[in-house]
Amino acid sequence: MPAPPGFARTWLEGIERDRRAGTRDAFAIVDGDGVVVGWAGAPRIDRAAREVELGYMVAPSARGRGVATAALKLLTAWALEQLDAARVELVISAENEASKRVAERCGYQREAVLRSVHQKQGIRDDVEIWSRLTTDA
Repeated sequence: MPAPPGFARTWLEGIERDRRAGTRDAFAIVDGDGVVVGWAGAPRIDRAAREVELGYMVAPSARGRGVATAALKLLTAWALEQLDAARVELVISAENEASKRVAERCGYQREAVLRSVHQKQGIRDDVEIWSRLTTDA
């Protein structure tokens, strides 16, 4: 499904506003040749609670090469060190086995399943909550 007209501009403006407020951030994932191959970010930052939700998406052409794992490792370190997060959380579609493997490789632990959570484009989906704490090895 294509993005609606003006989506990119609206999304970027929202990211910039939320970045200034310290409540959300986003980064491009770029390969060794400088080609954008994905997105990684923190759709929710709660500085008072020291909790951060992270997310990532890798283009199909870049999957299977360790891109998501490398991006999540960097993003997790950023959240723990730069944002002083005590808890970092991932919300993963229950059917997304590849993303769950990435979470495991990056030291996250599966906590729970949330049934029929509104995700995107009007589709309700079961999701898994994965977390990593500062006390985890």
